Amino acid sequence: MVIWKALGAALAIGISAFATAWAQSRIGSAAAGAMAEKPEIGGVMIVLEALPETIIILGFVIAIMIVGMK
Repeated sequence: MVIWKALGAALAIGISAFATAWAQSRIGSAAAGAMAEKPEIGGVMIVLEALPETIIILGFVIAIMIVGMK
């Protein structure tokens, strides 16, 4: 039973990390293009680049909940 909990927690972290990396790569390339045309939107792009970090935080919370289950 412990191995399934560990596997579930690992999948929760791994999939959310992959999703975060994918989203940040897409947002980063779009932000670079947009900032080339309008440099004044740099602050907004930094916020949009940091937004996908919530995905990995949620994955971490789910992993903790899986490991903490009885």
